[in-house]
Amino acid sequence: MAEGSKDQAAVVGTTDPEEDSPNMIVYRKIEDIVTRIQDEKAGGVAIRTVKSFLSKIPSVVSGADIVQWLMKNLSIEDPAEAIHLGSLVAAHGYIFPISDHVLTLKDDGTLYRFQSPYFWPSNCWEPENTDYAIYLCKRTMQNKARLELADYEAENLARLQRAFARKWEFIFMQAEAQVKIDRKKDKAERKILDSQERAFWDVHRPVPGCVNTTEMDIRKCRREKNPHRVKKSVYGVPDDGQSQPSPIHISSQPMRKPTKEDVQKEITFLNTQLDRHCMKVSKVADSLMTYTEQFMEYDPFVSATEPSNPWISDDTSFWDLEASRDPSQQRVKKWGFSLEEALKDPAGRDQFLKFLESEFSSENLRFWLAVQDLKRRPLQDVASRAQEIWQEFLAEGAPSSINLDSHSYERTSQNLKDPGRYSYEDAQEHIFKLMKSDSYARFLRSNIYQDLLLARKKPADTEQGRRTSLEKFTRSVGKSLTGKRLTGLMQSS
Repeated sequence: MAEGSKDQAAVVGTTDPEEDSPNMIVYRKIEDIVTRIQDEKAGGVAIRTVKSFLSKIPSVVSGADIVQWLMKNLSIEDPAEAIHLGSLVAAHGYIFPISDHVLTLKDDGTLYRFQSPYFWPSNCWEPENTDYAIYLCKRTMQNKARLELADYEAENLARLQRAFARKWEFIFMQAEAQVKIDRKKDKAERKILDSQERAFWDVHRPVPGCVNTTEMDIRKCRREKNPHRVKKSVYGVPDDGQSQPSPIHISSQPMRKPTKEDVQKEITFLNTQLDRHCMKVSKVADSLMTYTEQFMEYDPFVSATEPSNPWISDDTSFWDLEASRDPSQQRVKKWGFSLEEALKDPAGRDQFLKFLESEFSSENLRFWLAVQDLKRRPLQDVASRAQEIWQEFLAEGAPSSINLDSHSYERTSQNLKDPGRYSYEDAQEHIFKLMKSDSYARFLRSNIYQDLLLARKKPADTEQGRRTSLEKFTRSVGKSLTGKRLTGLMQSS
């Protein structure tokens, strides 16, 4: 086991990490202490095998022995200071408890094990989620009594399985292959390797609530300045699925000097950002509040609906009224919010079409509706229907010719070489903008809409006014008839 660790350390030693980084200096000091603790010949802590009822626990030391060694060899007088130093060493994964995921040092009989140099932080590990998925998947295939997943690990496994759904079969095969290799090893060696691998992931994917020593890493901050640095994969399986030997450490390549073209591109990009339309947050908030207030009375969960709310009752009369061709006051009022709202309502669509017919421009709306219908047609009917729309509205001498700009016309004619549901997208958008800016504004001012809005707004007053006008007309006609009769009688006499 010791020889294997030395071999792994020798392989890792060829990676030439950044010796001058602040974290690397700390790692070297910690590793020097850990190496001295393990050296029994130079007065280190004795690593022993402990018997536990029906089994043996190999290669462990007690927490009390580590604390005593730190106080004796580092001239520490306060036990709390020694425990704190030992906890820092454990938090970086150099020592770990064999029966707990919390990486702290306790001054008692808790058993600890030393981490293999292969997994030391000085090797610049930045494990990917793919590596973590392989590890968790491998744990589910092994001895469940000894390596059963904790609750947070089971949740992480489920989340990773959803994230890597497309490549999960590949991850499962990697885990299966590693399990087969592990089963060929000696039982005691396998126990040690499993615990060391678990401790490695306790550092890089810690238990919820524990300190993550890799989260605010100065090493990472420095690496962000050099995008050419390649992340290392624990099992040789990076997130992009490409295989590579593990571990690797590619030295950074010098960044090339920016050329005149690069600077010019950057200047163009920054000028584009400056010219970009921006809006103040206060104006956005005002628009949102206005929209909310405008549509509040149409939200059945905020305002009361008549005759009843179908979402909280079994009465569907409200939906029947909304679908009827006889619109309510609320529906007519909603047509004035936007052209989109008017076209959503079947009654609003009919009234707008009636108005356009009076202006001899109904072909615009009929074209827009035909394109909407085309988008919902079965695929086998799309090509024939697209040609019918072209012959009716856009072909030379079409019976209902519409007014399109040259750009939209050319795009549409190109699209029809391979007709689809969205071949008329440009033409439809142009016609919609035309109706919105011209016809829709006149529709809101027209007698058709105003009479309908007033009639719906005051039906009782209007009916009363009609009766009053009828009575006045009847009285005036009666008076004139009576006067004519009197005049005729006087002349006859």
